[in-house]
Amino acid sequence: MIFTMDIGNTNIKTGLFQGKALVRYWRLSTNRSSTSDEYGMLVTNLFRSAGLSPDQVTGIMLSSVVPPVNFTIEHMCNDYFGIAPKFVVPGVKTGINIQYDNPRALGSDRICNAVAVQAFYGAPCIFIDFGTATTFGVVDEKGAFVGGCICPGIKLASEALVRGTSKLPNFELVKPDSVIGKNTITNLQAGMIYGYVGQVEYLIKKMKREIGRDDAVVVATGGMARMIASETRVIDQIDGLLTLKGLRLIYERNAEG
Repeated sequence: MIFTMDIGNTNIKTGLFQGKALVRYWRLSTNRSSTSDEYGMLVTNLFRSAGLSPDQVTGIMLSSVVPPVNFTIEHMCNDYFGIAPKFVVPGVKTGINIQYDNPRALGSDRICNAVAVQAFYGAPCIFIDFGTATTFGVVDEKGAFVGGCICPGIKLASEALVRGTSKLPNFELVKPDSVIGKNTITNLQAGMIYGYVGQVEYLIKKMKREIGRDDAVVVATGGMARMIASETRVIDQIDGLLTLKGLRLIYERNAEG
């Protein structure tokens, strides 16, 4: 089985694959102060609670946008799985043409997403990853990753709004019944959520116009994908496992040769 880990700023998403089939999926908190043993005990306990053994893993593929955690996770993989993990880094075979000014500066999670949308949804395709930052990426009709844009994630934006003001209170990110709020909390909720929907719709519209393809499939992943998708018709598919699927594909493409 192949174990995949998508290390993000807030969470680590993990997926265990048997061939193309996902066997198990877990989410962990990204903690820069955790040791390799702490991560190792957590992960192996998750395996055992599912009736699985780390010995069943034959390969590990990692994507990370948190460099300070990489050594710790690599150490954990070696100690608890007996396997040196592979990272999505420059030089790894992806199977796609990356048309970025500096491909080395492109986040590995965005590379994984581009690989997965090309393989599972075809081209042209636009993907949106609603994480700590919200990232958009475009795969053109030839299957090449041609770029995208990055925005503050909705949670990050809401926290910054409260932190940067004197009188605005903390609020829960839930969708209010109306965009016209009657109190401060619903005003904040409406502005953040419905305003974010408008931002997504505008960016998708502009991207489709720039590549000249109104029929480009739009795929969303990440924690806030369903909430945003419920308020707009520009998102065609939701795939919470998109990055992990890309990791599996990249592992296979590198194992082949």
